[in-house]
Amino acid sequence: MIARINELLQEVEALKAANAEELEALRIKYLSKKGAVNELMADFRNVPADQKKEVGMRLNELKNKAQEKIAALKEQFESRDNGCEDLDLTRSAYPVKLGTRHPLSIVKNEIIDIFARMGFNIADGPEVEDDWHVFSAMNFAEDHPARDMQDTFFIENNAENVSHNIILRTHTSSVQSRVMENTQPPIRIICPGRVYRNEAISYRAHAFFHQVEALFIDRNVSFTDLKQALLLFAQEMFGKDTKIRLRPSYFPFTEPSAEMDISCNICGGKGCRVCKNSGWLEILGSGMVHPNVLRMSGYDPDKINGYAFGMGVERIAMLKYGIDDLRLFFENDLRFIRQFK
Repeated sequence: MIARINELLQEVEALKAANAEELEALRIKYLSKKGAVNELMADFRNVPADQKKEVGMRLNELKNKAQEKIAALKEQFESRDNGCEDLDLTRSAYPVKLGTRHPLSIVKNEIIDIFARMGFNIADGPEVEDDWHVFSAMNFAEDHPARDMQDTFFIENNAENVSHNIILRTHTSSVQSRVMENTQPPIRIICPGRVYRNEAISYRAHAFFHQVEALFIDRNVSFTDLKQALLLFAQEMFGKDTKIRLRPSYFPFTEPSAEMDISCNICGGKGCRVCKNSGWLEILGSGMVHPNVLRMSGYDPDKINGYAFGMGVERIAMLKYGIDDLRLFFENDLRFIRQFK
């Protein structure tokens, strides 16, 4: 029996299998109930008593070697079949879902593209600003309500010198003031960016939002130029049939000033719940740059003039996509964002 065990040990050491079927055949041949190892186990009772210890040890060695060899071959096949050798366990699970641009990014880029085709360049500036560039250079009086804590986030509040206050910008007009103090006309810029105001968060207001403001400074700029630029923007953004109207208003940095409405793109101007049955939707403020703003920037208002306007990106997006809650833009709900693929 020792000779037979040694013979089987050599066979087990040399076992090979090209596929899972061959491996199963080898398992049956050596390890099944009627396999070679179990046949020897059955004959063990016939071994003389003085040889049982040695034969028993050799049988256990054969059984263990056969089990280890079959298990090793099986693991080899499973690794090869599953591609484990090339599997990167740090990768994301499949399927990987593709993302999409945020609706505010889509609308902001569309606004930028429209004005870029009109010859406007993009200008950028810091979100943490000083009082001068946010308010004083824009003709805000020192006692203007916009300077109060209810509207402005103050980082450093200097009671002795208001112009030295450090704040989070409440509008991107601060970018305009920085460009004007360092650039000679003609100036034709748009200023997209995030702004901050100390307001209660609701379906129509938020503590931070996004604006796009525009500035055109040159000689002999008229209100008609402003109106034509706004009409072209409205028709490019909301459709060729869009109409606009300008209503007198007040802003510290423009004179004369006007609010701009567009014909309701939901009802076509007939009146609906969105436009409160007026047929019109307010979208932005505009006007001719105030002479005081020009003087504080080192320009002569008798020779140089211009226009400016600004709009909220969220407001445009809500009108464009029929969204009725401002908070949806900031909650990162994938069910909402995936609608803009």
